[in-house]
Amino acid sequence: MDHGQRAGTFDIEAIRREITDDFDEELEMEMEEERLERLADVIGDAPRPPGMDRRRYFRELFRLQHELVRLQDWVQAQKLRVVVIFEGRDSAGKGGAIKRITQRLNPRVCRVAALPAPNERERTQWYFQRYVAHLPAGGEIVLFDRSWYNRAGVERVMGFCTPDEVEEFFRSVPEFERMLVRSGIIVLKYWFSITDEEQAARFAMRIHDPLKQWKLSPMDVQSRRLWEDYTKAKEIMLARTHIPEAPWWVVEAVDKKKARLNCISHLLSQIPYGSVEHPPVHLPERERHDDYARQPVPPEMFVPAVF
Repeated sequence: MDHGQRAGTFDIEAIRREITDDFDEELEMEMEEERLERLADVIGDAPRPPGMDRRRYFRELFRLQHELVRLQDWVQAQKLRVVVIFEGRDSAGKGGAIKRITQRLNPRVCRVAALPAPNERERTQWYFQRYVAHLPAGGEIVLFDRSWYNRAGVERVMGFCTPDEVEEFFRSVPEFERMLVRSGIIVLKYWFSITDEEQAARFAMRIHDPLKQWKLSPMDVQSRRLWEDYTKAKEIMLARTHIPEAPWWVVEAVDKKKARLNCISHLLSQIPYGSVEHPPVHLPERERHDDYARQPVPPEMFVPAVF
């Protein structure tokens, strides 16, 4: 007889352990951040103000994630199409916010688009073409971890495009986004804002952390040197692409926990949603056949039980 189900009843303790394991995923990420905070002390980083109370953070995060599940159901039921853009400086916390949004959602409904640098063929396409391929169909949410705004930021500052191409982008992007909105797509745009000092601290922690060094690309390192150039590019971008149909929303992100909660809370407030009635789920009785005998698994096929 299966461990989790006995003659139509369930092992409540097994269910409780499964739920606890699910919550442990968030706890593991939280412990990782605490490890980074301890590393900051080791490398002599300036004292950091105390963050949000941990209990309150978890309580609010789980509450908001429950609402995200309700939003997901509504998006599916109403066949909505939602695009959420996450932009900001390197290490601003975009990835952490995206992780918490997607953590308990169906990846077939809510997916992340994080495009690499364009290849030779893509560089000859209409600039928006490769992003269009990732836009949502009905009943889908797409989170862009960086987006077409690469042209207004890293491409412009690092000289990967010409001034004429930048100007054409600024002429085109408002109309492109208005077209998306007219077609029925909900477009939300978030800029994660951190201070010069905070980015320097986060970069220093990554440099000294072997588990995070992969996050520091040569482009990221250059962004420290070019802080002011990126600031100017951001200011121009916000000024020229902040339109009523798809406005920018700035997330204060020095405190990562507050930034995640504020972003999720705001996202939920921008899409009116309600409850979706689901029919009750009844597990059928498992069929059993007297002529079936489960075959043993050869010992050599098992993964070694190291732990």
